[in-house]
Parts: sequence; structure tokens; C-alpha cells
Amino acid sequence: MFPSGRRVYAYLRWSIRGKTRECYLGEVHASTRTENLTQAWRQIHATGLLNQRHASPQPGRQDSSESGSWASSPASRAVMRANRGRDTRPERALRSAVHALGLRYRVAARPIKNVRRTADLVFPRAKVAVFLDGCFWHGCHEHHRPATGATSEFWKTKIEDNKRRDADTDQRLRAAGWDVIRVWEHEATDLAAHRVAEAVKARQR
Repeated sequence: MFPSGRRVYAYLRWSIRGKTRECYLGEVHASTRTENLTQAWRQIHATGLLNQRHASPQPGRQDSSESGSWASSPASRAVMRANRGRDTRPERALRSAVHALGLRYRVAARPIKNVRRTADLVFPRAKVAVFLDGCFWHGCHEHHRPATGATSEFWKTKIEDNKRRDADTDQRLRAAGWDVIRVWEHEATDLAAHRVAEAVKARQR
């Protein structure tokens, strides 16, 4: 439990020949430890992680790493599919808190029409773009835990690509006169909302 953001993150950890490995699962939202563990196990089953250790290449089938697949294993693909790209719980909380401060915005919109980058909150008149970044997917320096095992290189490359894209997005928007605000999912929602409000009001003065 992170007191500042009051979020609980679930990881699956296991040991193989003395080496501990882990895989990020996502957030759990229950009020008790038992219920959170239940949610976490459901996520494990949904992503197929428990079946990964038993998987073996079928005769005549090319390995996904050789075929250029966007994920290096069925479990990796399942995690990618399970990731919600919009309307996550942190996004909804931030939108609600910003709205309560009297601000109006566009949701999941492109700040610049001809640039294919979507911000979570967009304030067109003030030219402020807000991105709410997940700790795992965007490589949070506090809470990101690198994947280990057979899929570690895939996830390392994926996260590094996300970070490069984030930096490129920031550069493009700022060059066009936009103010870019990035909020980590672990940040306290009320503090993040006030940070957004201050930036918008400063640009409107």
C-alpha cells in the first residue's frame, strides 16, 4: 500500500532453482488483504501466466521471437491485451478531482490533430495536455520492477520504447506551444488535480 496514492499493486513472484522472478499484474481494489489476493489470482489466471511454465513449442510452429511477434510469449500477449488503455480507475479519479475544481476539458484527445499522440486530459484554450502514466508501462523510477525470466528482454524493450515515445511526445507538444503535465498513477489524486489546475490557470492569465 502506497499511502500517498492509496493504491495496491499486485505482483506474481516465484522461485526457480534459487532465483526469484516476478511479473507485474496490475492494481487491486478490495478493502481487505484476502479479497485483494483473490483479485490478484484472478488476474493471474486471466493472463495465462500459470500455464506459461508448461508451454512448449509445437512441432512445425515457429517460435514467436523468431516470427517477429509483438510479444515474445502467450503470457506476454495476454498481459498486453489485459491492459486497459482508457478509463482506468486512476484516470477516472483524476478527471473527477479536476472537474470538482471547476475545470472543463476534453478526454482522450489529440492536442495536435496531425500528431498521433493522445493525452488523457486536454485543455485546448490553455494549451495544456495531461498524461496519466502507469508505473509499470512507463517505467516509474519508484515502483517499476523489471520483468525477469524468458520474457525480460521483451518487456525491457517495450518499456524503453514507451519512455522514448513519451519524451518525443513532450518535445513535439512543447515545440508547438503546449504545456505538458505528466502524472504518475501512484501520485495522490488531489495533489495531482491541484497541479493541473494551477498550470491551466497560469496559462489563462
